[in-house]
Amino acid sequence: MREDSFHDIYTSYYKKSFFFVQSYVHNEPVAEDIASESLIKLWERMRERNVDEAHVLPLLLTILKNKALDYLKHEEVKRVAIESMAEWQQYELDTRISALEACNPEEIFSKEVQIIVNRTLKQLSEQTRRVFILSRFENKTNREIADMMHISAKGVEYHISKALKALRIALKDYLPLFYFFLYYS
Repeated sequence: MREDSFHDIYTSYYKKSFFFVQSYVHNEPVAEDIASESLIKLWERMRERNVDEAHVLPLLLTILKNKALDYLKHEEVKRVAIESMAEWQQYELDTRISALEACNPEEIFSKEVQIIVNRTLKQLSEQTRRVFILSRFENKTNREIADMMHISAKGVEYHISKALKALRIALKDYLPLFYFFLYYS
């Protein structure tokens, strides 16, 4: 075949290419891109080697088919990934709903939790335990505790943080409730 200009190839085959691809990808901008890219590839192949006139359309159709297939396979991979993320989000949401539905306020104050709290507080130093009890169970301010115990406000914060860390570890299975009852503004 004689070496046609890209313009000649484009004007001869663009509409056919576009409609063929559009019938599969169902996305006009994508079909336009694939048709244009395919015509460029056809033109490059025609320049590289002598393509017989009878083989131009089959070659173009093969290029269009492969590019459209690549696009559709990529769309399938994206769809599967999106579905997988949606399934995970649904599972996570179901888990949170289930955990909240299973939340029984009577169990919050159960003997088991109280035993864990008491055991953990006993493992703390006397000063840390006393600061925590004054803060969380007797509702004293950090300034009041500091004055009572003759330590700085920063010292009070340190002891409270130390106690909260120990309780956070000990009550890991009850963590959401731990935050609800032990943290306040």
